[in-house]
Order: sequence, then structure tokens, then C-alpha cells
Amino acid sequence: MPHHDLRVAIYARVPGESQAKEDTIARQLEAVERRIADDALGCDPELRFLDDGVSGRLLVRPGLERLRDQAAAGAIDRLYVLDPDRFSRKYASQGSLREELDRCGVEIVFLRHPPGRGPEENLLLQVQGMIAEYERAKIMERCRRGKPHAARRGSVNVLRGAP
Repeated sequence: MPHHDLRVAIYARVPGESQAKEDTIARQLEAVERRIADDALGCDPELRFLDDGVSGRLLVRPGLERLRDQAAAGAIDRLYVLDPDRFSRKYASQGSLREELDRCGVEIVFLRHPPGRGPEENLLLQVQGMIAEYERAKIMERCRRGKPHAARRGSVNVLRGAP
């Protein structure tokens, strides 16, 4: 397919309300759109899939569901994503999404991942996925331990639930 006829899509996600308020989704979009422009391409606004303030723990998310539907319909040739962990912090989920999109003929461009599809690049992507999963587990552990400590200090956020 000629370069100028590529149907380009964007996927961006931030996991929680605090990150959403800090405009991290806007920063992701800025970086991705800059890369698309550097590649001399454009993105139809209908092919921008955003999950703002949605956890990546589950694969059923509004933006991701729309992306998967459009990919299955053959409406996307290339997908730009800042980092593989925007799909999920679970390695297995990242892999299954990449395989699904690959079967649909979608080329995925991760801005924070070297290009290529050789064994070294695949290994690096797998290791990064496992590290992201480990990172998520450590964050959950720290939150679990931090809530009782905060409660003992008297700084419980009643809007977030019990520690």
C-alpha cells in the first residue's frame, strides 16, 4: 500500500483520574501526533482511540474495544501507541492484543520501542512487558501497605474508600 494511503490510528490510555487531570493523555497524544507528522502521515479524528482515566487491568475498555472493532473491520493499517504498557501492564494481555492486531493486518508502532520484528526486538518487547507487570504489582503492594499507614496518621481519603 502506498505510504500516503495508510489509514493511521492512535491509541492512548491513562489509568486513573489523577493522571487524567495531569494531562498525561494530552502528552501522549502530542508525542504520537509528532511522530505521525514526522512519518509524513495524518490521522483521521475518527481513528483516535482514547481511554482517559481507565485502568489497563482489564481488556474491556471503551477506546480499546472501538479500536479492536475497527481493526477487525480492516479500517486500520498502522497504529501508533506511546508504549506497550498503554495496552496493558500484563505481559500476556499485551501479547494477545499484539497478535490480534497483527492478524487484522495492523502494523503497530510503539514510540518507546525500537522498530523491527526480529528475534531481538521481540525479546526486548517481552522483557518490557514482564517489567511493566512487575511494576504494576509493586505499585499495588505499596498502595496496600500505604493505606493502613495513612489511616493511622489520620489522613484517610473518604472519597476513595476504606483503607
